[in-house]
Amino acid sequence: MKLVRLSLGLVTLGLGMASAASSYKVTLPSDLSAGSVMLKAGDYKVEVEGDQATFNQGKQAIPVPATVETSTSKFPYTTVESSGMNLQAIDIGGTTTKIVFKSAK
Repeated sequence: MKLVRLSLGLVTLGLGMASAASSYKVTLPSDLSAGSVMLKAGDYKVEVEGDQATFNQGKQAIPVPATVETSTSKFPYTTVESSGMNLQAIDIGGTTTKIVFKSAK
């Protein structure tokens, strides 16, 4: 009976962790446009859930359309990829995660 309860507890914990949004700390070195949103330079906590990344800075939360891609190898550092003033992607250091931003039309 204890084994059944333990198994049920572990499954519940696993499902809770899988449904939680992933969050990362990112520093934008300059003002950048992500989709139709202008992000000011500074430190952000970026949470990714589904097809949206939310940039949190203090009490401000800025949602931006994004997708997550998985690289074949780990990124050694967190890097921001941009073209001009357009944010294209963020490679998350120490992981194989790449957050790709959709361009504004």
